[in-house]
Amino acid sequence: MSRNKMEYRALEEREIVRVDLIEDAGKSLSPEIDIGQVEGAFIMGLGLWTFEDIIFDPVTGQTLTNRTWNYYVPGAEDIPMDFRVELQKNVSNPLGVLRSKATGEPALCMGAVVYFALMNAINDARKDAGASEDWYAMNPPLTVEKIFLNSLTSPEQFLF
Repeated sequence: MSRNKMEYRALEEREIVRVDLIEDAGKSLSPEIDIGQVEGAFIMGLGLWTFEDIIFDPVTGQTLTNRTWNYYVPGAEDIPMDFRVELQKNVSNPLGVLRSKATGEPALCMGAVVYFALMNAINDARKDAGASEDWYAMNPPLTVEKIFLNSLTSPEQFLF
């Protein structure tokens, strides 16, 4: 189960205000470690959906984003300002080691909520800009550049 609240400003970079995650970890062997695993996996998922854009040279097929200078991953400023993780209470897994469950994989998949929250924000920005078409192509990852171009924000809206 996941609940996500996100704030996006069309004239600035994205900022995740709050994320609430509830994880079914079975009977947790170490709640502190499991919460850390959930947090780390969610941030990995956030990176997959919003930062990690693999770009290939159209002529040679060579990977152009193969170094830290041009392949971006989430940094400390990209972690939600209010990040709440809770392990579901009173659950057990009769098939798991000491009745526990995996914690990283589900939280990695929950990173997709950031994509859907951003898509809703982009749709709202497009409506505010008077977009005439309802459909547009927007493939992940939703980089800052893709968000800016697809939200139809005009340069005149920036204050210098």
